[in-house]
Amino acid sequence: MTEPPTALLERFAVSSPEFVAETAIARVWRVQRGRGLAALKVWHDPSMVNEAEGVEYLSIRREQGAVRLFARAEGALLMEWLGGPSLGDLVREGRDGDATKLLAGVAARLWSQPTTWPGARVVSAEDWCRALFALEFGPELAEADRAAMERGRALLRRLIEGAGEAIALHGDLHHDNVKDGPRGWTAFDAKGIVGPRAFDLANAFRNPKGAEALIADPARARHLASVFAPVAGVSEAEMLGWAAAKVALSIAWRAKGRLEADPELGLLTMMLDLAGA
Repeated sequence: MTEPPTALLERFAVSSPEFVAETAIARVWRVQRGRGLAALKVWHDPSMVNEAEGVEYLSIRREQGAVRLFARAEGALLMEWLGGPSLGDLVREGRDGDATKLLAGVAARLWSQPTTWPGARVVSAEDWCRALFALEFGPELAEADRAAMERGRALLRRLIEGAGEAIALHGDLHHDNVKDGPRGWTAFDAKGIVGPRAFDLANAFRNPKGAEALIADPARARHLASVFAPVAGVSEAEMLGWAAAKVALSIAWRAKGRLEADPELGLLTMMLDLAGA
């Protein structure tokens, strides 16, 4: 299907859909809304999978740097059109320094109102991060990689136990989820969770796609930490720790319960060493 349901176009009073993108969980169209444009997102699963809470998050952050929502139906969302580019595009064009500063600014705006909402998921070993703590290792996993994952697991537990104030977080804040739009640089595609500020920026260390050589450069990781740490209210070492823990958590999510191999295991070791963990 390359066209959204006609009933949905009528319900949202939009027209002229132009297919933009498809992800693993949704399709997006640019549509005409009155005299302007809007983005129509339709999830493959009407439950919106792991982005349902993100919609709630976006609705309470629309004036603090999040995309504005216009209308919602089961499994569908009409929102502000962001023409781009994304911060990921800036990085891929060789402007990583600019993108880093801009991402830190977006995060600061999103965090300016710490309001949460009922039922939000929490950055904890029992909730958002439980996949890492329940992860099993396959017999083919190299001993060094097994040790790195154990280090990541222990590090994340220490960070969670010593974390400061928990606030509403975007939950998937990285370069390709921030685009330039009518109101400036704007975040979208949130997960919507509650946790420490540093967790929200940790994902940026392993992004954006298409910049793998840059991501693997320890000097880049140290620079990100120097910019993000003051904004998140942590030391640079702790910021690097959250970045390492986020790599380990992402590996665990992809493993789906049993880890045999993963392309980010080398990145995990680098980040753990940088964090001194």
